Amino acid sequence: MDFWGTVLVLLRRWYIVMPTFALSLATAAGIYSTIPTTYISSAVLILTTPTTGGSLPSNPNVPNGLTNPMLNFDNGLNVSASILIAVMGTPDMAVELGAVEGGDTSFKVTNGGNNLESLATGPFLFIEGESASAQGALDIVTRVIARARRELFERQEAVKAPRVTYITTYEAVPPTTPEAQRGRKLRAVAAAVGVGAVASLCAAFAAESFAWTRRARRRDDGPAAADHTDAEEAGGASPGVSALNGRLPAGGPAVRR
Repeated sequence: MDFWGTVLVLLRRWYIVMPTFALSLATAAGIYSTIPTTYISSAVLILTTPTTGGSLPSNPNVPNGLTNPMLNFDNGLNVSASILIAVMGTPDMAVELGAVEGGDTSFKVTNGGNNLESLATGPFLFIEGESASAQGALDIVTRVIARARRELFERQEAVKAPRVTYITTYEAVPPTTPEAQRGRKLRAVAAAVGVGAVASLCAAFAAESFAWTRRARRRDDGPAAADHTDAEEAGGASPGVSALNGRLPAGGPAVRR
């Protein structure tokens, strides 16, 4: 069926299409009201080396030269960032920071890419917190930053690294203002409206098919019913007795010998 044929069917069966589509809109409104709005805050940390570098001078009388930490990135910082990402991504860490499974608060720490094992993105920690409230999203990001710094310090202390060579963190992007995320709600509403539109089409065409079948059956039964009525009016003969030589029998069936 072409486009205009479909439109005609919908117009003829508007009394079916409209209630079905209205029901889908009511369902979409209910879904929109039940799915909570979440808020997301994010931050970016960079691992940096001290201005004197990551090693002690071989001659104590000749100190290391000063360098710009923002110009002194090496693969060791990338490895340290990957270690922190792995530590911060454990389920136990999530529970300690208040992001229990199934709760309304969660966070993730990545290197900015989909592959958490990749070291090519540099010594970055991308932190994202999500919560049912704006303050909750901001709080979880703040807690994650503080815990990442603590974990970095404790691991360097555990390997007995010289204190003057400790890696530190720099907030390249401080915790951002939480933003409302309504994408999940809008996707659910769009899905409900789409299902409602399809259901309306199916209901309209089902009603059209039923009506067409009923009209066709009536047309097929019409001539047979008319012949039956004419036979009864002509002499009161029973429907099962046929005429002989174009004449109806007078009182009963004709018998040939």
